[in-house]
Amino acid sequence: MKSKSNPTPAKIAYWSKLTHPLFQNRPLYVAATEQGLSRITWPNETFELLQAWADKHGMLLEENDEHVSDYTQQLRQYLDGERNSFDLPLDPQGTDFQKEVWKALTGIPYGQTNSYSDIAASIGRPAAVRAVGAANGANPIPIVVPCHRVIGKNSALTGFAGGLKVKEDLLKLEGYHDYKTSGHARFQF
Repeated sequence: MKSKSNPTPAKIAYWSKLTHPLFQNRPLYVAATEQGLSRITWPNETFELLQAWADKHGMLLEENDEHVSDYTQQLRQYLDGERNSFDLPLDPQGTDFQKEVWKALTGIPYGQTNSYSDIAASIGRPAAVRAVGAANGANPIPIVVPCHRVIGKNSALTGFAGGLKVKEDLLKLEGYHDYKTSGHARFQF
């Protein structure tokens, strides 16, 4: 007689919605597993994008405001200007290289910036500037993993998944104004 094997149950990603005036009250969807914060969408992204992310990583989404409340509370405090660092467990889904880049991003202090080449050098891969840019753009936990603090080495704001206006607003919130908004050169990392 064959024994039945039970498939491994899917990982659950609990989610909630956060709105804030900084984003014209457009929703950010915040998702966390039992291990930690896994995903924050930008205000220009839809719930369907969150669902596609969960599907890609074999997760089931379950709305649960209580489970996600510590994450949304700290995000709200940051957006209100009451917090400049986060004390949250993180569970980003990505490649080892991406996780290495995202960890480096968490080392950029509040109100400061680094260039893509600074990040590449900090992880011991100075020639991987474009790969660092791609990993930065794939960051699943923006704001908490501060990809908005990465600008071009010529101080230009560079392409940004949340939109350059959001990047500028977040840098202004942190009191950082030493960047160029014009003359964006796409590949000046």
